[in-house]
Amino acid sequence: AGGGRMIDRLRKWYYNVAGFNKLGLMRDDTLHEDDDVKEALKRLPEHLYNERVFRIKRALDLSLKHQILPKDQWVKYEEDHHYLEPYLKEVIRERHEREAWNKK
Repeated sequence: AGGGRMIDRLRKWYYNVAGFNKLGLMRDDTLHEDDDVKEALKRLPEHLYNERVFRIKRALDLSLKHQILPKDQWVKYEEDHHYLEPYLKEVIRERHEREAWNKK
């Protein structure tokens, strides 16, 4: 149990050190957009996609101005949900299935 708490503290520390949350971004907003991620983004419900676009545009604007959000607006580790993960897992599973099918 002690090791689990230590790992969780390390994750929270790294999350805050990375800094993207200070711009209002979530972890999934920072993923490299390879083909799998691009396909997963196409499958996002419109409201999730629009929220992502807003966060990214706001972060770009803040970055250009060399500013960060007020601390009370930072995305907290506990509030960062992996909204893209279920779609990305599905895309990767389908790709692996296609690749296996094509090998036959």
